[in-house]
Amino acid sequence: MATALFRRRPVVSLRPTPTMLLVSYVLLVFASIVSLTPFLYILSTSLKETRSLFSYPPDWIPDVLFWGNYAKLLGETNFIRWTANTLFVGIVITGLKLIIDSMAAYALAKLSFRGKGALTVTLLMAVAVPVAALVIPLFFIVRSMGLLNTYWALILPALANPLGILMIRSFIVSLPDDLAHSARLDGAGEWKIFTQMVLPLIRSGLVVHAIFTFMLQYTGFLWPLVAVQSDKMQVLTVGISSLKSNFVVDWGLISAASLLSTIPITLLFLALQRFFLAQNLSGALKG
Repeated sequence: MATALFRRRPVVSLRPTPTMLLVSYVLLVFASIVSLTPFLYILSTSLKETRSLFSYPPDWIPDVLFWGNYAKLLGETNFIRWTANTLFVGIVITGLKLIIDSMAAYALAKLSFRGKGALTVTLLMAVAVPVAALVIPLFFIVRSMGLLNTYWALILPALANPLGILMIRSFIVSLPDDLAHSARLDGAGEWKIFTQMVLPLIRSGLVVHAIFTFMLQYTGFLWPLVAVQSDKMQVLTVGISSLKSNFVVDWGLISAASLLSTIPITLLFLALQRFFLAQNLSGALKG
């Protein structure tokens, strides 16, 4: 009986078999091809003249690289100004959202006050409201404040998005309450607990929030289209869309603009990918 109770269980090997590795590599190669094909097609189109875009069969690698689309884009349009506007608005919104959302999330996660549950439910309901339903009310509010065609028209409405508060709150809730209780016993105030204990522990979560916030603003189209009419105040998405005329569409020019517009967001992700991957890995380990 004792021998049966203490019998060693067979050790299950977690090392993948050669077949599993082969299947994994095949799937990764297939996914990479599917993901890179649109990018390569845009790159090819941006390096062609307009008359050669509709040749059949398609010529993926042009015989002569045509750089005129990039020269026209940078010399005859406000592409550089659009990029500067987009980066400025995205950076300002991301910085302000990190400050506002992290403080609000800490209050909802670790502080006790009347109406806390109702406020959290209200924020959840606000997230479910589509952006299109808010465009008209926001337009009248911004116009009454005299902020149309200004950076404030692009920045202020984005600060009211409650999604970031709920996202950071989920990170703070996972922290043990004993840390804050011990700090309070030692005489630490809420501001010191928040800045010196909570923020360092959720750094990866803040980086993930920053990436998503910046990408959301970088790719936003509907509200910038409504709030800004001046060409010099446009952001990239609206500016690239304006390159299409009523009768002729220069696909080479649009492809060049689309390709260059991916560079800032790609550099941002490459610079912060270790935090992004670290947060995903920690979530997988917790699960």
